[in-house]
Amino acid sequence: MQDAAPLILTLAFDEPTFARFDGERRRFFPEKLNFIPVHATLFHHLPGERERGVIETITTLARTMPPPEVAVTGVRFTGRGVAYVLESEALTAFRGRLAKAFEPDLTAQDRQGWRPHVTVQNKVTPDKARALHADLQAGFAPFRFTAPATQLWRYLGGPWEAVARFAFGENA
Repeated sequence: MQDAAPLILTLAFDEPTFARFDGERRRFFPEKLNFIPVHATLFHHLPGERERGVIETITTLARTMPPPEVAVTGVRFTGRGVAYVLESEALTAFRGRLAKAFEPDLTAQDRQGWRPHVTVQNKVTPDKARALHADLQAGFAPFRFTAPATQLWRYLGGPWEAVARFAFGENA
């Protein structure tokens, strides 16, 4: 039996988008809690004991679609942090296909409505989060990027370990 630690699936960013979001996460996320690079989570808990099947399913579906265009449409106050709001019909459809494939294994968190976002601050006081939200909102201009891939991680109780990367459109 393989390591049963849960697997997490995230969206990979192009280099300029990653640099922008990760730079903000490094500046605004509490340093002692920032174990992982910036990310947008598609699934929080896929079955680690079925890693090979998870990889095969994601690989097959990712190859069938071109890299999705993603719109960054706003800044969201989360109560104790701040996140950028993402929108993409193609990405939502891709996630829906994966959700159907993994349906028996999904946790309650992954079954609820999906609200794609990129968290750049979390686990701070509401006042600190409100102040950052106001600052980011004041200078925000919507933009778009093309997501090149998804990334699978193994959850290690804080840090994550990279498992695999799945490029979109290899056979699209």
